[in-house]
Amino acid sequence: MNIDPKLLDLIVCPACRADLTEDDSANELVCTGCGLAYPVRDDIPVLLVDEGRKGPKS
Repeated sequence: MNIDPKLLDLIVCPACRADLTEDDSANELVCTGCGLAYPVRDDIPVLLVDEGRKGPKS
């Protein structure tokens, strides 16, 4: 996964507005608040609540 760190500083979870962290092994961005995991396809985060899956925190 190759996401610009500046972009990661700007984007937030669309469900709860918490920060997102990278999970390189699963190719996802995981919310630090609600725990939803959003897929990253071709280095583009898919930040749609309907695309999020329950991650390890939720």
